Amino acid sequence: MSDLGPIPTTGPGAGAPGAAAATVAEAGGVIGGRSASLWSDAWHDLRRRWLFWVSVTILLVVTVMAAVPSLFTSIGENEGCDPNLSKRHPGGDHPFGIDVSGCDYYAHVVHGARPTLLIGVAVTLFALVIAVVFGLVAGYYGGLVDALIARVTDVFFGLPFVLGATVILVAFPNHGIGAMTLVLVLLGWTTMIRIMRAQVIAVKDADYVQAGRLLGASDRRIMMRHILPNAIAPVLVVAMLNVGNVIAGEATLDFLGVGLQYPEVSWGLQLNVAQSFFVDHPHLLIFPAAFLSATVLSFLMLGDVVRDALDPRLR
Repeated sequence: MSDLGPIPTTGPGAGAPGAAAATVAEAGGVIGGRSASLWSDAWHDLRRRWLFWVSVTILLVVTVMAAVPSLFTSIGENEGCDPNLSKRHPGGDHPFGIDVSGCDYYAHVVHGARPTLLIGVAVTLFALVIAVVFGLVAGYYGGLVDALIARVTDVFFGLPFVLGATVILVAFPNHGIGAMTLVLVLLGWTTMIRIMRAQVIAVKDADYVQAGRLLGASDRRIMMRHILPNAIAPVLVVAMLNVGNVIAGEATLDFLGVGLQYPEVSWGLQLNVAQSFFVDHPHLLIFPAAFLSATVLSFLMLGDVVRDALDPRLR
């Protein structure tokens, strides 16, 4: 029993149920029969948003297409190509038509999902790890460590994403998915680290962090158990948006001819080839562009709805 006595049910103390509920919610209690936490409230809100389910459905289909293309087509990459059938329009056994090499275009669009999605997700995950680690250290310790990380971030932030990648990839023409991922990671972590650092600075002086210090918790424990869970939500939202941006950037590099090269199959490469035949054979551009646009848009919509769900002011 607390020395403060029971909570009053009448009088001045009874008029602040909202404050009591907020206190319970902040402590991770239960309100209205369900868990009161940022993530559980966000999930409860997301389930009621149709944009969330549309985005998840599209991304799930694209992910399965990239992971198990044999579920969608029995034709492999660059398999069964007949140059005599080049650029035939959609119809019959070829619902997306035939490409300039005489290959089934539907099969190539299906196989094109793997490198595109793989690069987008891999770049974002590596960039997220860099941003979380160094943003956490910079925001928590401040001083010389913060200044050093900030200056390095400024240097990379000054490099344009697509232009910087183009310069690097032109200098090393023999590259594949691994090299593309590395280059895009080097150029794609700066925004997330700034947001992570700002969030850490905002929460590192909170009461629960001060209580952890008074109880003798180490810096590592404070950062991992108290600061990180309360600072990472906005960074995760940016990461979701970043996947779409990276996919669009990778496709742009392929389209410009400095990204992936034949015999790789990707949506950006298909757009690069199709640009010369759009007037007479528009299907060569329309199908990969539709899949690419739907994937990028789904990541952007998912990031938007998650951001709205995590911010109570936007509900």
